[in-house]
Amino acid sequence: MATVELRFSALPEHVRTARLVAAAVARRAGVDESVLDEVRLAVGEACSRAVGLHQRGIKGGAVRVALTDQEKRFVIEVGDGAGALSELAEPSDDDSGDSSDDTLGLAVITGLVEDLEVGRDDAGGLIRMSWPVQVG
Repeated sequence: MATVELRFSALPEHVRTARLVAAAVARRAGVDESVLDEVRLAVGEACSRAVGLHQRGIKGGAVRVALTDQEKRFVIEVGDGAGALSELAEPSDDDSGDSSDDTLGLAVITGLVEDLEVGRDDAGGLIRMSWPVQVG
């Protein structure tokens, strides 16, 4: 089992890099070519969601992406590093709709990934996604 880990400052310009790395590692792990666009899009949405949490005023922490090549699955975990504050769900009166963007992002990920878990770890929110790999 091989794992590639990325950590980046919560800036939108780093999301593209995470998408490109995820697609390259997925291809090398044996994920079917027809699914690589889904991998790329799902990672982009998960990372954008994490960056969005930081842009709403959460200080510190970094976005974490772990790409793991298991025997029959390719697993990607995206952590927001926002601690307990990553559960900001209720928009304030002056909110510009970021919470609805968050909900839309999760809906897009749900449509792209059959094996999806949204939860938490010690550092904050965590989205875990996986795809089958071609064996042989």
